[in-house]
Amino acid sequence: MMKKWLSAAVCSMMFAAPAGFAVAQTHTGSKADYDTAVKQANDNYKAAMGKCDGMKGNAKDVCKAEAKRDRDVAKADAEATRDGTEKAHAKALKTKADRDYDVAKEMCDDKSGNDKDVCKKDAKTAHEKALGEAKVEKAAATGTRTDVAEARRDARKDTTDAAYKADKERCDAMTGDSKDKCQADVKAKYAR
Repeated sequence: MMKKWLSAAVCSMMFAAPAGFAVAQTHTGSKADYDTAVKQANDNYKAAMGKCDGMKGNAKDVCKAEAKRDRDVAKADAEATRDGTEKAHAKALKTKADRDYDVAKEMCDDKSGNDKDVCKKDAKTAHEKALGEAKVEKAAATGTRTDVAEARRDARKDTTDAAYKADKERCDAMTGDSKDKCQADVKAKYAR
């Protein structure tokens, strides 16, 4: 019993310490710094889009998605620095998760059939995990311990559901007994 309690305490410190550290380092930036960061993000975006113009096919689509991600994340980070709140930081994390997901989906377009389906479901799993982390961070900054616990529980459920769908999709590439065994193993792994 003591070991379980001690493990729980150490684990909670591992999660609480970084969150507390982030709060201690949060400070409000100036409007001039924000404007400079936004201008730099827009300039970088234009330059990146110029490089994308020389590409063709899906490589061009991926390049454009990466350029948009980098611009949007830079702007969200600048806004979070300007506002100096954990809520703004959590919003920046959500923006990063959404744009990373957009890039990952574009990368999946190079694949076909089941490989493409699995790729998209893996991208969704990573997206759900990143969104969950952002929700937990936001709850830690603005809510109570109960809110944080609920956010963690919801994040774990969403990530697990997405991972289940991705693992289940992997089974679709198989046939016969191996497919049946794969599906049974996935159901057992996720207790479904």
